[in-house]
Amino acid sequence: MHEGEGPSALLLSLNLFLILVAYYLLKPVREALILAGGGAEVKSYASAGQALLLLAAVPLYGWLASRVPRRRLINVVTVFFAACLVVFYLLAQAAVPLGIVFFLWVGVFNLMVPTQLWAFANDIYTPQAGKRIFVLVAFGASVGAVVGSWIAGRLIAPLGVHQLMLVAAGLLVVSLVLTNLVDTRQRGQTSGRAGREAEGAPLPRGSAFASVLRSRYLILIGLLALVLNWVNTTGEYLLGRIALESAKDMVGTAAAGGLDTEALIGKFYASFFTGVNLAGLVLQLFVVSRVLKYLGVGVAVLVLPLLALGGYALAAAVPLLAVVRWTKTAENATDYSLQSTVRQVLFLPTTREEKYKAKQVTDTIFVRAGDVLSAVLVFAGTTWLGFAVREFALANVALACVWLGLAVATGREHARRAKTPARD
Repeated sequence: MHEGEGPSALLLSLNLFLILVAYYLLKPVREALILAGGGAEVKSYASAGQALLLLAAVPLYGWLASRVPRRRLINVVTVFFAACLVVFYLLAQAAVPLGIVFFLWVGVFNLMVPTQLWAFANDIYTPQAGKRIFVLVAFGASVGAVVGSWIAGRLIAPLGVHQLMLVAAGLLVVSLVLTNLVDTRQRGQTSGRAGREAEGAPLPRGSAFASVLRSRYLILIGLLALVLNWVNTTGEYLLGRIALESAKDMVGTAAAGGLDTEALIGKFYASFFTGVNLAGLVLQLFVVSRVLKYLGVGVAVLVLPLLALGGYALAAAVPLLAVVRWTKTAENATDYSLQSTVRQVLFLPTTREEKYKAKQVTDTIFVRAGDVLSAVLVFAGTTWLGFAVREFALANVALACVWLGLAVATGREHARRAKTPARD
């Protein structure tokens, strides 16, 4: 940290901490509702529906970003998502089936809200400062993921599944207060900059999709996100399929402790998320900054596809619950720590319009396009090809090879861009 950077960096870190706590309170709720209500296949197919929602949500976000300052933009979007959680809670109390709808909503929330905050962080820091500070900011996300999943595992029994929605809504409101504090602080420190950028004025009008399509670099980032999520979502399907079978086998036995299928699934995923996030926390604390400092972005972007390649090769050879669980633990922990930080660093040498508009496209539409392709794979594998766990794992091995090629190209393009600062 340089002089004067600490307070804002800590506030941003605390902000991401609260957002991730809220998200990980909602993840076990999402898994319990969708798996108990429809099964692993329905969960996979529902992921495709998130892409359709984002095709409407992202242009709407771009339209709003072109008409209001960044503070108002962030306030409106965050309040909207917090209000939705209150509505979902009321519907759940009225016994309205929420499995698919809530799954779709969480899929939009967990991309748009963190992406918005990272765009804000990209906006207020230079590329040089961002590479130093983002490791600390991302550490807040890692801690929040651990705390959120830990709290969820302990609140489900005494409070129930649906009450976690209200807790998450309250955390979003507190996080919004912190965002406004950071924005006020940064405006006070940037009086020497051009007024338009310092005040976070509305962005130039134009399509968010067009800003991606006219840049080879942004297309590569988008394709990288697409294949990453294709692999990750297919892996989530494998884990959900085995976890559901295990929960059904446990119901009525002493091991179930009197819990039904929905509660057993929620408890399993709370434990799984805790393990993932503890590992991610350790990586963020001791590994990420050193990889970026000594190996650089070009190497850092290769780590996760190499890990996925080895993990799914092992799962194909030994297709058991324990192997799939620990493959996903290693994959997700690296994704939430090193890969998450790298993904934000890739946007440092971009314009403000690319940070807010294009980033929403690459971090939402491309990500959910990976979900769609995963759903197609699951449908074809279960309906026509008779795939078992082994065959799905082998499909992920093939995709990881494509992912590696994209990672190499993206790392090279980042190095080229970093030498030529982006202009608004």
